[in-house]
Amino acid sequence: MPTRFAHTTRFALPAAVCLAVTACSTLPGASSSGTAAQTLAPAVGASLQHCASLTGQFRFDQLQLQSATVVAPGRLTPTGAEVGAHCLVKGQMHPRKGRDGRDYAIGFEMRLPQAWNGRFYYQGNGGLDGAVRPAEGALGGGPLTGALHQGFAVLSSDAGHTGAQSPYFGAEPQSRLDYGYQAVAKLTPMAKALIASAYGKGPDRSYLGGCSNGGRHAMVEAARGQAYDGYLVGAPGYRLPNAALAQLWGAQQWAPLAVAGATTKHPLNPTAMIPDLSGAFTKTERQRVANAILNQCDTLDGAKDGMVQATQACQSAFNLNTDVPTCTAERNGQCLSAAQKTVIANVFAGARTTDGQAIYSAFNYDPGLAGDNWATWKFANSVALDPLSVGTVFSVPPGPVDPLKVDVNARLPLFSATNDVYRESGMSLMTPPGHENPVNLAQLKDRGAKMVIYHGVADAIFSAEDTRQWMHRLDKAMNGKADHFTRYFPVPGMAHCSGGLSTDQFDLLSPLVKWVEEGLAPQAVVATARGAGNPGGVNAELPAHWSAQRSRPLCAYPTVATYNGSGNIEDAAHFSCR
Repeated sequence: MPTRFAHTTRFALPAAVCLAVTACSTLPGASSSGTAAQTLAPAVGASLQHCASLTGQFRFDQLQLQSATVVAPGRLTPTGAEVGAHCLVKGQMHPRKGRDGRDYAIGFEMRLPQAWNGRFYYQGNGGLDGAVRPAEGALGGGPLTGALHQGFAVLSSDAGHTGAQSPYFGAEPQSRLDYGYQAVAKLTPMAKALIASAYGKGPDRSYLGGCSNGGRHAMVEAARGQAYDGYLVGAPGYRLPNAALAQLWGAQQWAPLAVAGATTKHPLNPTAMIPDLSGAFTKTERQRVANAILNQCDTLDGAKDGMVQATQACQSAFNLNTDVPTCTAERNGQCLSAAQKTVIANVFAGARTTDGQAIYSAFNYDPGLAGDNWATWKFANSVALDPLSVGTVFSVPPGPVDPLKVDVNARLPLFSATNDVYRESGMSLMTPPGHENPVNLAQLKDRGAKMVIYHGVADAIFSAEDTRQWMHRLDKAMNGKADHFTRYFPVPGMAHCSGGLSTDQFDLLSPLVKWVEEGLAPQAVVATARGAGNPGGVNAELPAHWSAQRSRPLCAYPTVATYNGSGNIEDAAHFSCR
């Protein structure tokens, strides 16, 4: 195991210092290795000079500015807090007629605050993109704050197509490339130039962040373009083709255990029906497994609190076969059949071809598997959404895919295939170059850029274990010095990007900025639960016995949030990263 990840760091969170979400690396006992890397000069703010006139005065190749309007303070309240006055700019780049005869362009919006902090934030969006979401720069799992609210100029785009679930964009060669990485590469220099026009100076520091596919966008740009100083990477689907194919493989494992002929509504089209696989592993049965995980792992972090912080230790402590009863008769929710145990174990071990080739990563056992988001990804999205991306975006040649009948063994090679029309493979356009040996990120480290990654341990589509393994490969490529410029924060219990049985409300952008511009490497960040009255929205899956404001430290891997042995277990101040 790489040297930097082999030791543990004791780290306390005194309440007087860490009551708010903050980087705490200056406290005694925190890792100081991040100071070995270069520190970039802090950003200097400026006031907005132009808004409405931008449409007439700003020019850039392949750009069409459609509007620029002033938004009054308080008109936007994405996290319950009012956003200040800003300029909303809308436009598109590279309008064209596709090979399929349809109209394409890279649509975007930018929000430029009146009181600007000198920084630019590229908001990577999720899923298959296809819509320009408000450029708020939402951060963390459940929303706590946003980059726009903090004074960043923020850009959001549709990644080059409209209609995320349209079966057409993935079959159009250039649209594939824009979705994969080229939209970010084309928008970035334009956005920086537009900022310079609006403020009289360009951004001093630039940041790119997002979750899910947005996290993938960030990792891909970090490997390809390296045009940003900081990367905030959430639940990165950096091997999205593999993860999507693993979903189809999983659907085929669940199907024989599901209720024969059962159907449910399509998650995005309520008039359409899809096979209902949820009977293969019901909510009651998932709760039974979650309880068994808690029985074995809850106190490994020193506190019996309904959370498993010691994720890696839990993978050894929990045994599905012995810790969950095997049904001797009909399934009744209090046991699992032998067939269920086989399928569940196989799914958590990771999808494989029939000859044993790994398709995707293993998943962690975590009590968050009882959550609804986990079930949605495993049982609904696997037959409703993933077949579209597998068939029309990642494969060469593209074509329709039946999730319950597709031959995954034959499909996997199509991700690496090319032809005269699709000259870049699905794997090439979707994944960060060199992700198996990310030595190219040495350039990122050398120029002072930083990366902060977070991932829900109970994520059902993109595995937190896959991210952990990437961190180890990075550390090996960096000769044990990955933590000089990259930190990984697993979020116990959190589902895909937010929710689950977790403290999922946090701000990791502020610590990233302090690391980039002040040299303060983040070791722990306070995360809170979204209980009743939370202005950013309530997490309906939180257990009733949790405090509505429960807090925990998110600890930089490999340290684990550990109870100090006394004090209120609802308060992060009584936990240390060890």
